[in-house]
Amino acid sequence: MGFMGADELLLTLAPVAAYWAYSGVYEVLLRRTTALDRYRLHSRGEEETKNMASRKDVVKGVLLQQAIQAAISVAVLTLTSEGDGDAASAGGGAATPAPAEPLLVVAARFVVAMLVLDAWQYFMHRLMHSSRYMYRRFHSWHHRVAAPYAFAAQYSHPVDGVLTETLSGAAAYLASGMPPRAAALFFVFATVKGVDDHCGVMAPWNPLHAAFRNNTAYHDVHHQRGGGRRNFSQPFFVLWDRLLGTQAAYAVRERDGGGLEVKVFKDQTRYE
Repeated sequence: MGFMGADELLLTLAPVAAYWAYSGVYEVLLRRTTALDRYRLHSRGEEETKNMASRKDVVKGVLLQQAIQAAISVAVLTLTSEGDGDAASAGGGAATPAPAEPLLVVAARFVVAMLVLDAWQYFMHRLMHSSRYMYRRFHSWHHRVAAPYAFAAQYSHPVDGVLTETLSGAAAYLASGMPPRAAALFFVFATVKGVDDHCGVMAPWNPLHAAFRNNTAYHDVHHQRGGGRRNFSQPFFVLWDRLLGTQAAYAVRERDGGGLEVKVFKDQTRYE
């Protein structure tokens, strides 16, 4: 298969599989049972009335975005593989598999990738909202889903998807120097985190909510009417929002009629 060895194939396809598997779990639990209803941030009725994009359009949009991501992934892997091959040829031998890295080195590469991904996505995301043309032409697609749900996480205009999601992933991969197998694990984790941020469920036992302040409720603020100037950070930390004054203070409260709701404070000096 040439440059597309097992690890490269895993890197290309595993995030896609993780996206549909993880969002599928939420879809089954929310549409076929009432197990998570007490933790929903939006009722079933709100999903129907607030969202301008149909579920069919969302599925088609996500599949297109993932096809583009896969194509760019193949291109990046081809370029990096050719570079390794040229280096091996210059050394007079065939490329040999690199030895497994120590766990601390892998962890450090993960942190670098997380920071690069967050920085790229924050500034590109903020640009998409700051430019009236870029918002109306591209980013507004994503905000057609005002009451987010899990498999709409990657729903966006293809240009927005490439600039914000795909290129940030390529930058994180190249900057961190992760080998393909470690990168596959990282992007599966990032994908699951992005799906969870859009799932519309704020369950107290969710470990991602305990580990990250940037969670489902945090991102729900951004999708609310008037929230488009706040909470740009994604998918891991709130660092850039805090440093640049774009973090909104909010609280998660019980909603009349059941479930939960996210309320943004009028006094933005308050944080809970």
